[in-house]
Amino acid sequence: MRYYSTNKEVKEIGLQEAVIKGLAADKGLFMPNHINVLDDKFYDNIHNMSFQEISFEVAKAFFGDDIPEGELKTIVYDTLSFDTPLVHVKDNIYSLELFHGPTLAFKDVGGRFMARLLGYFVRKSSNKRVNVLVATSGDTGSAVANGFLGVDGVHVYILYPKGKVSEIQEKQFTTLGENITSLEVDGCFDDCQALVKQAFLDKELNDQLFLTSANSINLARFLPQSFYYFWAYAQLKRLGKENELVVSVPSGNFGNLTAGLFAKRMGLPIKRFIAANNSNDIFYNYLQSSIFSPKASVSTIANAMDVGNPSNFARIMDLYNHNHSEVCKDISGATYNDRQIADGVKNLWLDSNYLMDPHGACGYLALKDMLQPYETGLFLETAHPAKFKDTIDKILNINIDIPLPLQQFMKKEKISIEISKEFKALKNLLIKEAE
Repeated sequence: MRYYSTNKEVKEIGLQEAVIKGLAADKGLFMPNHINVLDDKFYDNIHNMSFQEISFEVAKAFFGDDIPEGELKTIVYDTLSFDTPLVHVKDNIYSLELFHGPTLAFKDVGGRFMARLLGYFVRKSSNKRVNVLVATSGDTGSAVANGFLGVDGVHVYILYPKGKVSEIQEKQFTTLGENITSLEVDGCFDDCQALVKQAFLDKELNDQLFLTSANSINLARFLPQSFYYFWAYAQLKRLGKENELVVSVPSGNFGNLTAGLFAKRMGLPIKRFIAANNSNDIFYNYLQSSIFSPKASVSTIANAMDVGNPSNFARIMDLYNHNHSEVCKDISGATYNDRQIADGVKNLWLDSNYLMDPHGACGYLALKDMLQPYETGLFLETAHPAKFKDTIDKILNINIDIPLPLQQFMKKEKISIEISKEFKALKNLLIKEAE
């Protein structure tokens, strides 16, 4: 398969080059030149398949032309060494719990898959060290850092906004050492993301260093997140609840929603999506007005969604040929402030004894407000509530338990390098590290 840039000003390239580059030279994001539709036999039998079996078939449709089948199967099966259970929450609403991986967040799949795929390409193509730059608003950093930890030939730099991620999230990527370096940026997530994009486009820096990204900017990070949607559908089909399926996706940088849209294009029978935002309502405003107006992000209790200029908006526009009315046929929007999110967490806990994190709460609230009685609603519960313990404890006036994996991180010492949001600070640091 060949991959083109959303800006369409550079030539198409192969998977290996697209994964290693991360961002196209014309500042666009890479897209496959076609999307394979899975056959009816696959969907007829999907409820009899395991998560790994389903994901391998989906991965072959994405990457099968570029990676030997045995190698791809190893990558998929190693990536999916944990389950993502479906939970009946209330009435016709279900939650897909995506926090059972190593860092207890949904990005574990994308992070682990990309680490193994990039490692394969590095071994195959060059002995030169690859430097991965990652901007994170919370969970991306921990998933990528833990996915790449110890991978030969790869060094990871995590850029995160100072004081704007939870302590547990921060400890998950600042305590690892080895080939992981954490950069604490004096700014917001959008500043971190801008630094990463600027680094990719700086000729002097790229002449000296081999740079790539593991954000959802990189197609190898976001595409594997489509696995979740197929697995959720399979579990719903076992219950006879797969018809009229509406999926509500907590949305920040929109990699997860974009992966769902790819799944739909591959034939997965999802009726429609809801993009559930916090107070960073840029996409919601686009749906209402057809005008995309990025703005500075604001801090919320759902911090991983605090994004004011979502990168994957470019991919969504490309999928729909920049046709606003076509986008609105598949996607509706919802937005919730901190008070509404907190009330959602509290009310569902009191009503159904189901504990959500603030991001999943946005997804749940959108279904509660917008789902029709004859539809089945699914929201993605993207991170373990304990990753936001201070917030959840305050909302519910309880002391929630911290899972053992998170306890281990909290015992370790934070190691980070503070830098300004000026590009020269990042550039100088990277060049010095390479000397």
